[in-house]
Amino acid sequence: MKFKLSYKIFVAFTLTALVVVALMVGIMRFYVARNFADYVHKSLLERYGDFGAALAAEYQTHKGWQTLEGNPARWEEILRASLPGKDSDFGRRPPRPPEIEKKGSNISAQDLPPPKTRRRVERLARRLVLFNAVKQHVAGGRARTEIDSYTLREISIDGQTIGWLGLHKRALLANPLAVGFLKQQSQMFYIIGGAILVLAAIVAFVLSRHLLAPVRQLTAGTRALASRKFDTRIAVQSQDELGQLATDFNTMAQTLETNERMRQQWISDIAHELRTPLSILRGEIEALKDGVREVNRDTLDSLHSEARHLSKIVNDLHELSLADAEMLFFKKEPVDPMTVLKETLVHFKPRLVEKQIRIENNLESARPIMVMGDADRLQQLFSNLLENTLRYTDAPGTLTIRQERAPDHFQLIFEDSGPGVPDESLKHLFDRLYRVDRSRSRMQGGSGLGLSICKSIVNALGGEIRAAHADAGGLRIEIELPLA
Repeated sequence: MKFKLSYKIFVAFTLTALVVVALMVGIMRFYVARNFADYVHKSLLERYGDFGAALAAEYQTHKGWQTLEGNPARWEEILRASLPGKDSDFGRRPPRPPEIEKKGSNISAQDLPPPKTRRRVERLARRLVLFNAVKQHVAGGRARTEIDSYTLREISIDGQTIGWLGLHKRALLANPLAVGFLKQQSQMFYIIGGAILVLAAIVAFVLSRHLLAPVRQLTAGTRALASRKFDTRIAVQSQDELGQLATDFNTMAQTLETNERMRQQWISDIAHELRTPLSILRGEIEALKDGVREVNRDTLDSLHSEARHLSKIVNDLHELSLADAEMLFFKKEPVDPMTVLKETLVHFKPRLVEKQIRIENNLESARPIMVMGDADRLQQLFSNLLENTLRYTDAPGTLTIRQERAPDHFQLIFEDSGPGVPDESLKHLFDRLYRVDRSRSRMQGGSGLGLSICKSIVNALGGEIRAAHADAGGLRIEIELPLA
């Protein structure tokens, strides 16, 4: 059976509250019963406070407890004389003279209490006990008794402890009043516990709905994204983990929306780039078929040029797809980028001279440096940058190349003499199929993929590539690569 998360949270909170309430009621019942017995015993000792005062007077009169040791009659006599009126049928009667207590003395019937009172005093005399200052048995109770089974009250004279009056602890379950009191308290605990449990269930219900509100929004948002509604956003209403989750969801949705827009633009740009050379090829071939143009060297050169352009676009797209899938092949071996750059410049020198672009560099004085890379990919990187210079630098012009070294990396800087690019175009130069002037770039053979491939190669080598304005008014490309 499938349970919703809200039900699980509600049940978890409710069960937790139930366990807590049950423990609380059980502990309170236990301590109330235990402390109630102590309270009753202490109250009884307070009730017999006059008996403690009489014992203190007995001690002070005889300078000790010797009159009570082994003399239960005297113990009962003092107890009987000290009982409250409702515990004795003859009230507060003074102790009998010592001669009456002597064995064989004549005791009249009027000196004896009624039988009912006498039995009560005897029971109380067995329950009460007197201990000396060091808590040794003196009178009452049993001679051999555990002091822990008595509730004690101090007997003192002028602040000095002379003894302890003890009351034997008894279970109160047999007392109807005690049983009724404990039952009443237990019922009150059950009522309070039930009220707390109901309140906890209500709070758990409200809290579960409150906690799951962002989760429901995330669920709805996820379904919307699955339906390709990438403009879906969730309102962030808290700063906790759920709020952070909502923020991350919005970031993900924004990324998906951007990628979808780029994908659509990418498809549109690819179709547009491929349409131009294909249209030219189709037009040239149809003109040849219709006899409008003759089959000669110029016509074949034009067809070959468009085929090469089309092939280059397809190859560039393939390179970028491999870079996206992290499948761009690199040999990863020590290589000197300055040597690769010098060789590339030798291959481009005739075209640079023909375009009247002068090269200024400090490569000859540079010391050899090593990076972990691929010489072929570095040559592709430098070739794309030089092709970019040939296409977009006005003649006569200048290309300045210099390198700077740091302890853990080196930097290559390419600066041309212009024209430059607008400020808003600098951050888009490495985007695929991006061109500052689309019509002018197409006439010069650019597809907008060269700098994107350069960025993929540099990133694969663990470096960075940046674009900025050159001091001479042109474009500045900075390449930073880590040293081996």
